[in-house]
Amino acid sequence: MPAESRTRHVAVVINTAARTGAAALRMVEAELRRSGVEAVDVHRVDGGAQLPGALAEAVGAEPDLVVVGGGDGTVGCAAALLAHTRATLGVLPLGTANDFARTLEIPSALPAAVDTLLSGKVVDVDLGRVNGSVFLNVASLGLSVEVTRRLTPGLKRRLGQLAYPAATLAAYRHHRPFAARLELADGSTLELGDLMQVAVGNGRHYGGGLTVSPSASIDDHLLDVYAIEKGRLRDHVSVARLLRSGHLIEHERVHHLTTRTLRVVTDEPLDVNLDGELAAMTPATFEVDRNALHIVVPQHSRAARLD
Repeated sequence: MPAESRTRHVAVVINTAARTGAAALRMVEAELRRSGVEAVDVHRVDGGAQLPGALAEAVGAEPDLVVVGGGDGTVGCAAALLAHTRATLGVLPLGTANDFARTLEIPSALPAAVDTLLSGKVVDVDLGRVNGSVFLNVASLGLSVEVTRRLTPGLKRRLGQLAYPAATLAAYRHHRPFAARLELADGSTLELGDLMQVAVGNGRHYGGGLTVSPSASIDDHLLDVYAIEKGRLRDHVSVARLLRSGHLIEHERVHHLTTRTLRVVTDEPLDVNLDGELAAMTPATFEVDRNALHIVVPQHSRAARLD
């Protein structure tokens, strides 16, 4: 087990509704017991409705390590409960996008992810908060909200990673531009109109492998913010081509800044998408929760360090 964690008691919460959930549960339980952990508590979750209760029960027992298997929504729910506790989080990426694991360089292959739990290192990472609610990767408003509404479980099952571009194309056809005022930590403001999207990144990756910016980090105590203006179709195509690398921030239709706190005000309340969940509304205050979460990552991961 990771040397920093001195793990004696492990709680395992696996969403078996995920495609490889049942196999992950059997594998991780067997490997943890084989490694000599004194106590392994297993919490099987058969759907999203059972998740909050199972996580609360697992965390309430004050284990040294909480292993969570599922997508970013499942991991984010665990992170909110584990923030600023002594427990360490271990992630088995069993979702469609797994952007949090991608940011931390946790392998997507199940055997390698389980091995990370046994041989990795412990780091601490920042969490983002919107009106108090936690997000791991990116919180956004505008086009991404419509994408989230269209990104149904059925679409993800049918198309896998291709569900994201399919939902984005459908959402783009029906999107209405909006105006927003960005109020920064230094007291300055930025008035923007005719916007497609405002995104606030805590981590590095989102949306199934897109990148917030080339320099975005989950360990830099900063939020990376970009706002995309509506333009001609060719402008949107050129921005879309830069989403995976993060170099969209250099496009003439994109405003980019970094800040520790940000308040976004819109003319009418708009939904805010937190890692694929519509869990807040504008006006919204975005903040960095510094070094909030201990997590196990591979020894080779460059994403974060233990402060």
